[in-house]
Amino acid sequence: QEQLVESGGGLVQTGGSLRLSCAASGRTFSWYAMGWFRQAPGKEREFVAAISRFVSLYFAESVKGRFTISRDNAKNTVYLQMNSLKPEDTAVYYCAAARSYSSNPSESLAYDYWGQGTQVTVSS
Repeated sequence: QEQLVESGGGLVQTGGSLRLSCAASGRTFSWYAMGWFRQAPGKEREFVAAISRFVSLYFAESVKGRFTISRDNAKNTVYLQMNSLKPEDTAVYYCAAARSYSSNPSESLAYDYWGQGTQVTVSS
């Protein structure tokens, strides 16, 4: 069982930046594809970004050019760097780990393990 713990959320003004981290507990982190999703109040969870075990990158259209995703396998950690934040980025952000390859890393069903989430609030 993999445990994922997010950190780095908080309150930031429009145009600001935050870096989220997600630390994994297991020894097989480098095998996983990792993803970030978010859920705003009253909305469904949506895909934000993903990084495969071979460091292929995927982004939602709404965050392209503003967010980047990276991983440090030595630290069992995946990062989400968020720049030029907008009020519509306000949500609880979740990281997720997928044990198997998926042709659609934006699909939440592709992921086996989830963190508890970290709140990101962007003030206008």
